[in-house]
Amino acid sequence: MSAPLWAWVVVMLAIAAMLAVDLFLHRDNHVIGFREAAIWSGIWIAAGLLFGVVLWLWQGGEVAGTYYAGYLIEKALSIDNVFIFAMIFTAFAVPEAYQHKVLFWGVIGALVFRFVFIFVGAELLDTFFWTAYLFGAFLIWTGWKMAFQHGEQSPPENNPVVRLVRRIVPTDPNYHGDKFITRIDGKRVATLLFVVLIAVEATDLIFAIDSVAAILAITTSTFIVWTANAFAILGLRSLYFCLAGLLRRFVHLHYGLAVLLAFAGLKLILSETPVGKLPIPLTLGVIVVTIAVSIVTSLRSTRSVQAGK
Repeated sequence: MSAPLWAWVVVMLAIAAMLAVDLFLHRDNHVIGFREAAIWSGIWIAAGLLFGVVLWLWQGGEVAGTYYAGYLIEKALSIDNVFIFAMIFTAFAVPEAYQHKVLFWGVIGALVFRFVFIFVGAELLDTFFWTAYLFGAFLIWTGWKMAFQHGEQSPPENNPVVRLVRRIVPTDPNYHGDKFITRIDGKRVATLLFVVLIAVEATDLIFAIDSVAAILAITTSTFIVWTANAFAILGLRSLYFCLAGLLRRFVHLHYGLAVLLAFAGLKLILSETPVGKLPIPLTLGVIVVTIAVSIVTSLRSTRSVQAGK
């Protein structure tokens, strides 16, 4: 699907409007409770699903199905982002009242980075057929790592990007309200909250490579890939506050995500063989079943722990 310029403009304006509303409603940096997070999660999910309906009416069921497949796989992978964000916030002892602001600007950065990755990745796949084998092998390798090396991430303060920022930018090791930059003795310095933001952005940059490659395995339509990413990411903040207390129960989720990444890699490789592209209904089925099984088995295996709490 090659979207006209007006479609890009409409989507960009709609996303900008939703982000502006979100920023306005959370301008007071209040602590977000589960009920508020659940309501906003419902709103963002409804927006993502509604956009699929719009695509269905505009371009037909195949395009809408492709979008939903990309949206679901990105939504599933974003749950793993939540694990890492929780680790970052814990490591830096970020006050709850400021976590939403960090995630909000983190989402803005994620939208920009993924926009670039999507166009570069799609262009490579369209121009050089053999890049499908490289991307496919990368996804399979990433799936293997997620299955067998999950949870081995280094502390966020050791992230090379974070360490580089601390070397280059004068940084105060304290929080100064919700400020990213402040003045101390007449000099502008970055606050600890700015360092946390860089840690979140650097982490998401790594995840973006996996998720963008996974959706490109489904379609190389930049419009579909970016909108699927965008609508899934928009609800990432609310998803974090919904799931933060439940993360310890999703003990098998990373296996499901590993299967999805490996499946996306296999799908991408097969697209350049006589087998061709796998049908969208099959892709949707694999994604839904894999996510459902990994979540259900996780909740069942931790049920006794939750009951004895």
